[in-house]
Amino acid sequence: MKFLFWGWFGVFLLLNSSDASTGDRSTHFRNCMRRCEFERCENGGSDFAAREIQPVHLWLMQWTCTDECKYDCMWRTVDAYNKRNYKTPQFYGKWPFIRIFGVQEPASVLFSLFNFYANLQGILNFRKTVRPDAPMFWFWHFFCIVSLNGWFWSTVFHARDFPNTEFMDYSCAFSMVLMSCYCMIMRFMKDFPRFLKIAVTVFFIAFYANHVTYLKLGKFDYLYNMQVNILVGTFTAIFWFAWAIYNRFRLPYVWKIAAFVSVACVSTLLEVLDYPPLFYILDCHALWHLSTVPLVYLFYSFITDDCVFLRKEQAERLDVEKVKKHN
Repeated sequence: MKFLFWGWFGVFLLLNSSDASTGDRSTHFRNCMRRCEFERCENGGSDFAAREIQPVHLWLMQWTCTDECKYDCMWRTVDAYNKRNYKTPQFYGKWPFIRIFGVQEPASVLFSLFNFYANLQGILNFRKTVRPDAPMFWFWHFFCIVSLNGWFWSTVFHARDFPNTEFMDYSCAFSMVLMSCYCMIMRFMKDFPRFLKIAVTVFFIAFYANHVTYLKLGKFDYLYNMQVNILVGTFTAIFWFAWAIYNRFRLPYVWKIAAFVSVACVSTLLEVLDYPPLFYILDCHALWHLSTVPLVYLFYSFITDDCVFLRKEQAERLDVEKVKKHN
């Protein structure tokens, strides 16, 4: 689930981002690229020479001739490194992956879809238990919509890495971080006047719009995006955990959010373990995506229990008010 722990993950994200890496800087790769583009490509690398027919699934996934050359030369370079017992190199800031049906990072795509499904199943189970008139009922629906959108773009980005899909992945991931923080604050402000809630809502919308506009209009600022994610994610995690400790005796189910925050933070260690993908398919980032799937169910279990409690508390308060009114 890309929200509370996304801020912690951001620090490692920057470390793995690079415009160039050992593999694509190597003489072997560059010579291979020059030869491949000269022999196979036309129109500046966007089209194949007339004699070469591209498979339909690769055409659908928008693999250009230059992209094909990069992919083929990447594996030629990896083979050359392995024959010399050199470490597997990265290319353009990423490890080499075997594509499947044109998908660049199949494991991350699959596990992003797992997270999408977990959120969808989580909200459906939530609706079976929680009544629509319960406090926070619709807030968590909005949260789910934002999460589904975020995991959709995570799937698209890992399937094909383009500047636009990268922007959508990063901006939608941040929307999950921010939405998590917003829903937490709304939970804490459940008894506050409506105008204050509206003011906070306007602030969050403006903050997100400003953040996304800045990233889109200028050169994508990875450092700024990382810092904002860390700030918001850490703030959310600390306050959820402190709230859980404060209410541990009054609300027995709060252990779920405390466990969620704790495990989510620990799971980011997978981002530190930056190793070549197992079988050139399964890397640490994909495993991090996989580790978030059970956390989704834990989080929805928590918000379900919390909304049931809030509904019961609300009903009891109304009953007390009715008794006072009759007396």
